[in-house]
Amino acid sequence: MKILVIGELCEDIFVYVDCNRLSPEAPVPVLNPVETVRNDGMAGNVVNNLKAINPKIHVDHYYQSQKITKTRFVDKKSNHMFMRLDEGESNIISMVPTYNKLSEITNYDIVIVSDYDKGFLTHDFIKKIALSSKLSILDSKKKLTKEIVDAFTFVKLNEKEFENNKDLKHCHNIIVTLGSRGAFHNGSIYDSPNPKETIDVSGAGDTFTSAFILEYFKTKNVGASIIYANEMASIVVSKRGVVTP
Repeated sequence: MKILVIGELCEDIFVYVDCNRLSPEAPVPVLNPVETVRNDGMAGNVVNNLKAINPKIHVDHYYQSQKITKTRFVDKKSNHMFMRLDEGESNIISMVPTYNKLSEITNYDIVIVSDYDKGFLTHDFIKKIALSSKLSILDSKKKLTKEIVDAFTFVKLNEKEFENNKDLKHCHNIIVTLGSRGAFHNGSIYDSPNPKETIDVSGAGDTFTSAFILEYFKTKNVGASIIYANEMASIVVSKRGVVTP
């Protein structure tokens, strides 16, 4: 199986801290770092999830050349996030002038567009990618058009993103993730088969997208694939940070 992932890559940095007092200079907590965890984030987390779920697949990832970092400062004991510092997002250059391999997209069994709306992918180019694909899924933070949605096999949105695109609610290929309540598709809600206590939702959408499209490629069964994706996502939300199932 050959898979192409297109979308922005970042480095997720989790700085776990002890916090036992407030600063005497201002009413802010004093953070003492005790552990730092780094991993690929955004579309890079999609790639990691694909490889974790099925180590035998071949995955190519096309992403921006500019570096993005997301640094989270998190209390070690409670997992409470004090703040997140994002760097590099204002410098992203569009991939459109540099990508000349649209004709090669047909060589891939699955194409995943993980669009974090940082300027790397335009509406028109996202549609061209979909129209060149055999089996495709879009996970986007953009305000979408019906032409884009119709071009993909599936579109995965969370509740907030779906609300931003509610004029497209009649599109039958949209899957809406509902957190611990499972996922919604084409008039039906699919519960999570094994819901777990939520510790950290970071990266859960990437896990759902990866698990769903892999299972659908194998079974061609939408409902069973959503249930499988719900189960994989429930595993990662029960752990700290951005992890794979």
